[in-house]
Amino acid sequence: MDKNQLSRPTETVLRPCERKVTVPNPNPERLGVYPVAGGLDIAVVAPHATAVDFCVRSDFGNERTEERWTLMGPYHGVWHGHVEGLGAGTVYGFRAFGPWDPDGGLYYNPSKLLLDPYGRAIEGSPDLSPALHAHHVDHEMYPSTYPLAQSNLNSALHAPHSVVTSGGFEIVDHPNVPADETVVYELHVKGFTKNFPDIPEELRGTYAGLAHPSVISYLKSLGVTTVELLPVHAKMDEPFLTERGLTNYWGYNTLSFFAPEPSFATKAAREAGPQAVVDEFRGMVSLLHSAGLEVVLDVVYNHTCEGGDGGPTVSWRGLDSLMYYRRMPERPRTMLDDTGCGNTLNFSEQRVVQMTLDSLRYWVEEMGVDGFRFDLATTLGRLDTGFTPYHPFFVALSTDPVLRERKMIAEPWDVGLGGWQTGNFPIPFSEWNDRYRDSVRTFWLTDFQQMAAGRHAPGPNDLATRLSGSTDMFWRRNGAERLPTASINFVTAHDGFTMADLTMYDHKHNLANLEDNQDGTNNNHSWNHGIEGTTGAAGIATDVGDPEGLVEDIAFVRERSQHNIMATLLLSCGTPMITAGDEFGRTQYGNNNAYCQDSPISWVDWDLRKPQKKLLSMTRYAIGLRAAHPVLRPNKFASGIIAEGDVIPDVSWFARDGKPIAPDAWSDPYNRVFQMRRSGFEFDDVDALVVFNGTMNVAEVTLPPNRGEHWVLVYDTSWLDIKIGGITSAETAHLEGRVFPEETTFRMEPQSMLIYFSTDRK
Repeated sequence: MDKNQLSRPTETVLRPCERKVTVPNPNPERLGVYPVAGGLDIAVVAPHATAVDFCVRSDFGNERTEERWTLMGPYHGVWHGHVEGLGAGTVYGFRAFGPWDPDGGLYYNPSKLLLDPYGRAIEGSPDLSPALHAHHVDHEMYPSTYPLAQSNLNSALHAPHSVVTSGGFEIVDHPNVPADETVVYELHVKGFTKNFPDIPEELRGTYAGLAHPSVISYLKSLGVTTVELLPVHAKMDEPFLTERGLTNYWGYNTLSFFAPEPSFATKAAREAGPQAVVDEFRGMVSLLHSAGLEVVLDVVYNHTCEGGDGGPTVSWRGLDSLMYYRRMPERPRTMLDDTGCGNTLNFSEQRVVQMTLDSLRYWVEEMGVDGFRFDLATTLGRLDTGFTPYHPFFVALSTDPVLRERKMIAEPWDVGLGGWQTGNFPIPFSEWNDRYRDSVRTFWLTDFQQMAAGRHAPGPNDLATRLSGSTDMFWRRNGAERLPTASINFVTAHDGFTMADLTMYDHKHNLANLEDNQDGTNNNHSWNHGIEGTTGAAGIATDVGDPEGLVEDIAFVRERSQHNIMATLLLSCGTPMITAGDEFGRTQYGNNNAYCQDSPISWVDWDLRKPQKKLLSMTRYAIGLRAAHPVLRPNKFASGIIAEGDVIPDVSWFARDGKPIAPDAWSDPYNRVFQMRRSGFEFDDVDALVVFNGTMNVAEVTLPPNRGEHWVLVYDTSWLDIKIGGITSAETAHLEGRVFPEETTFRMEPQSMLIYFSTDRK
């Protein structure tokens, strides 16, 4: 017997077909279960089923009963009905009857209790039991027979149940932050709040904790506008993680597209029941909205938790596996896997598209969220012929009256054929820009690693393209002119090294994942600056040797590198995304795939050392500059020409001598000192000048002309401490001696960035 059964109630099952639904659902196309007029309206899709039972669970002490009603249908593939006397709080599932034909892609098995694909809340969690599989499995949960043999084990005691919820929660209105003002901040609900100071212990790691006044105060002081939450859809841990004592911490293994993950709710909410969990999430969104902060969800519609052909049957597989999942046309028993997760949802099917759209609308209309980041979004645009930006799902998104005004962010790749599609998504999508990520890492890290080894590094051509909004990828694609904000500029994300780890590790250190360090990418574009590992305060080595007394120097240069990367990110044309903790140099100790680490490796450490505090001050300062000056966040691509009424081009590029860069110099490895001037004319703003020294030497630089006005130095990454050098106004600059005539020549620190404003306006 499963050890977990010892504490579970015994089950008394009322036999199928003991009751039949005699009253139809008047609106069978409204899928799901809804409290209506003293009863429940029920509708579920199962087009190949011969019968579907609606199963209601009741607990009486140590005895659990299950009452079943056979639904009416099918109506266009929908089984439906109305059951009187039930309402919000009803705990339920479905049992589906039909052909057992794994070779044909069908796994009907009425002994398996199935979650409602539209269920709004979940009670219980799946456990590692053979009963969750529609077929016989061995003790390691692998199929024990081929062809697959039907299992008659009842899964009800091992499976989660859907719960009927009610509405009526009034969400505070969307902040509707303009695209050009958006600064995205990616975080994990638990990891961000687990150790956050001033949060009461009972709220740490929860939705309520994320909405605590101390957290909101921090986010507002940082200057970000939009929090992007790693998956909060209810999830299921993979068996191989459970066996190792690990969990799917990131949550990219969806159990329900409508229900929030219960483990992120407070203990009080969980004890009060699933409705309280849903309302806690709604309350979190409302409190963040009241502070002017948007909430974007990282959503996983590309696959489900049911895995490959031999995976468990908890919902979609048992209702209609042939409809929900992509399969090999010539071999229906074999699932196509464009996600690397065992299965791929079939966006060639109308009902899959409908479910996804209904889910998105629900999270906007009833849960209050402001947008979505679509994991492996290429999958959502796949037809049998491959990816297309004209996929019906994308067309539906762009025309839906509820969704078209929300933020839509694509992770523009998957692991299938032709999976890399960066720049090819249609309006209204923005896209994670991996080319930007790699370019910034390369310029500030691996190029310097090459130079430290006595080799040449490339010129600034690629970095300049990324600074300009990646016009090569986003301007005039698919017959439409997109905006710079279509590029989500990021250097790090949850997946990969943190920003600090990029400067401390050449290699991944993932042994804690118990996969022999074989997981995670080897292509990190990182540089440890000479010593592998972290360093502590005052240059004292914490987990590395220091054979030549180099740690102090290395710590300083690492700080400079982090400042350069963060400043570049926040001053580039496009939409910046910061990963939580990068603003002060959080480390994951070299783990670049912490998906299974519900541990201090992933939890943000808020006990900041002095260098971390300096980086935090710099990040706040740079975000503030970006917010105050539209010239740093242009809402259209620059053309390099002079606009009517202006006297300088909208963007200009200069060499170290203040002269325009020659065309053949862009790829010149000796031309790694360059200047970018942006005109503020069209924004009624100052002009901006950003100067880069991408060499290991002090450089003599001559400021370019502007309008005959002076240049005001407002930031230098070599300062490291904003309290020392940060200047926001011309008046202060005059006092500090940081106002310079055009064509002034000065010495610039190696491996650094400068930001100047003109004095002609503001």
